[in-house]
Parts: sequence; C-alpha cells; structure tokens
Amino acid sequence: MTMKDYSDEFKADAVALYESTPGATYKSIAADLGINRATLREWVLRDRERRGTGTAAARPTARPAPKASGDPDERVRRLEARVAELEASERKLATERDILRKAAKYPRRRDELVTSRFQFVDDHRATFEVKRLCQVLDVNRSSYYKWLAGAEARAARQREDLVLAEEIREVHGESGGAYGSPRVTAELREKGRQVNEKRVARVMRTFSITGVRLRRRVRTTVPDPASSPVEDLFQRDFTAAQPGRKYMGDITYLPLAGGKFLYLATVLDCFSRKIVGWSIADHMRTDLVTDALRMAARTRGSLDGAVFHSDHGAQYGSRAYAGHCDQLKVTRSIGAVGTSADNAACEGFHASLKRETLQGAHDYGDATTCRRAVFAWLTRYNTRRRHSTNGHLSPDAYERRHHSAKLTLAA
Repeated sequence: MTMKDYSDEFKADAVALYESTPGATYKSIAADLGINRATLREWVLRDRERRGTGTAAARPTARPAPKASGDPDERVRRLEARVAELEASERKLATERDILRKAAKYPRRRDELVTSRFQFVDDHRATFEVKRLCQVLDVNRSSYYKWLAGAEARAARQREDLVLAEEIREVHGESGGAYGSPRVTAELREKGRQVNEKRVARVMRTFSITGVRLRRRVRTTVPDPASSPVEDLFQRDFTAAQPGRKYMGDITYLPLAGGKFLYLATVLDCFSRKIVGWSIADHMRTDLVTDALRMAARTRGSLDGAVFHSDHGAQYGSRAYAGHCDQLKVTRSIGAVGTSADNAACEGFHASLKRETLQGAHDYGDATTCRRAVFAWLTRYNTRRRHSTNGHLSPDAYERRHHSAKLTLAA
C-alpha cells in the first residue's frame, strides 16, 4: 500500500479507536481505517512509549461478570442490561470507525484541514448526528455552524475570485508569464481595477498562476590581474537623481542547445533602470562591452560626463575598453573583487531576463531563436515592463514623468 501523509489528529484518533475497542486486533482496526496493519501498530507503540506505558499495557476490557445471584430472574436482568450496554458500545465504535474511514479520504493539506472537516460534517450530517461528527473529528460544533452560516458569503467570494483570476491570467499572459503579484496588481489598478495586492497574491496562489525560477548561473566575471586599479565611485549606490548621469553594466551568459553559449553585455541607466545599450555575441572579448557602450551613446546622444560602473571582468579592465571610455568621455567605476553586491542591480536585471525568457527551459535552442527572444524582451522591458524601483512604471514611462515634472517646474 502506498504510504499516505496522515495528520497528527488522524493518528491520534486511530490510536484512541484501537485502545478503546475491547478485543480488537491491529488487522481489524487497520482494515476499518484503510491503513496498513504495521502502520497502526507503530502509531500505537509510539503513543504508549510517549505516555510511559509498556507494550503489554492492558486496554479497556469487558467489565467483570457480576457475581452469581441466587435469583435466576435477577441474573437474567443483569445479563440483558450488560448485553444492551455492549451493543450500545459496539454501535458507538462502529459509528466512529465509519466516520474516520470516510474522513480519511478528505484533503489533508495543513491549510485546508479545518475547512475540510467542516465540509465533511456538512456532507455527512444526513447520515450521522452533527454532534457525533464534531466529537469524532474534534471540531467545535458552534464553529461549524458559524462556518455554515457564511456559506453564501464564501460562494460570492469564490465567484469574485474566479472573475479576478481571469483578469490576472490576461495580465500574466501579456507579460509573457513573467509578472508576479506586485506587477499584476499595478497593471490591474492602471486598468481601473481596485484590488489589494494580498488578494491578488492569494488568487494567483489558489489558481497556480506563477512565474518560473532560475537555475544556477555560469561565471562570466574573470578578473584581469594586469589591469590598472579603478576606484569604486558607486559604493553600492545604484540610484541617480536624473537620467543620463550614472550607468552600470555587466555580462551574462545565454545558454544554447548542445552546451554552447551566447553572451550579452548591457548598459543600464541607474535613474530609471532603462536598458540604453546592449550587445550579443558568441564571445566575451572586449568588443562585446564596447559595442554595448557605443549603443548607449547613440541612444542617449552622448555619454559625456557620465559614470559607468562594472565588475572586475577582464573586458572592463582592458586597455582597449579604457581607451574607448576616454573617447566617449565616460568615467569608469569598478566594484570590489569577488563581491557580487557591488553590481547587484545588473545581476538582478540579468536574472529577470533569463527567468522570463527561458521560463524554466534549459536553453534557448539555436542562436537565432535566442537573439530574437532576448531582443523582444529587452525592447518590451523599456516600453511596457513594470519595474518595482520605478513604483511599478516602465523605464520609459518613469523618464517621461520625470521630464514632465521638470517642464512643469520650469513653467
């Protein structure tokens, strides 16, 4: 028999049933409950050990027979009373066994346990007394009636949750299956739906609407011991008062079929987290990062006077890269060696990219498919994807709001 995950309450009820049944065997009680004989025996022995009683501890036995009386009629009356008593006890135990056997088939998840007991009582109230059901299942009768009185309200909430779940699925689908409850909530509110994030999270959990998880990352930061030291001008401050002043960048791997890789270099604006430059190649030479920086210069018009922060990868420490930054009049900033927190914002950006484009797959397939998927995500990231750092506005929307505020102040 396949082992089930029985609750502590069920185990206690099973032990109590065995201990309170005179002359019962492990086999008979186990058969009634639909469990293995050895399992029941283990529960009983463990309970006896906990209570400090031996395995030979006697269970309740039948009452000693009354002493013989000289009056035959009196003896008959006593025997009839005893038979009636035993029959009543047998009916009671049979009812308990029947209830427990049926209850074992109900859901046993911890978060559903109390609700499932109330539902069991309601489903079987026509067969057994409510009082007896509540006693056997160890639930409060008044709590059950309170639960019963709220049935209409629960049904209404369930109908509302179904409607909300469809709206969430639509938003979730539009995001490519990437959005979690915070971004879904922001999208719904923008569409005019007044909803609490906790409720969105609960409904997403109930209907299994969720994102995907990342796998282990491949190391792409290889320090160059011959590079000249560059000061860390960020000191883990990845914020900026206005766009175009502070940038950060990094390289990440893009897995392909057959164990091959493409590599992505990015340039992000610290103000809005906008991706202003990127480059994809099948190598990690210095050209990979300089191409991304050139795209950033074209996107912004100029990088004159800006600061660009990176890790200690050999590409960012090369002379060619340093010369390229000098041409663009960009001041370099590099974090500490071996400390991912010094470039955490880029690490998080790349994690989101792969989580939302791979969606649990091991690789992108071929190089063409990979480039297409990453390109689509990067462009959508700027225009539509909501970013928690921007108050759940997309990078483009966040920058537009900033420029509008500046024009308003100037007027």
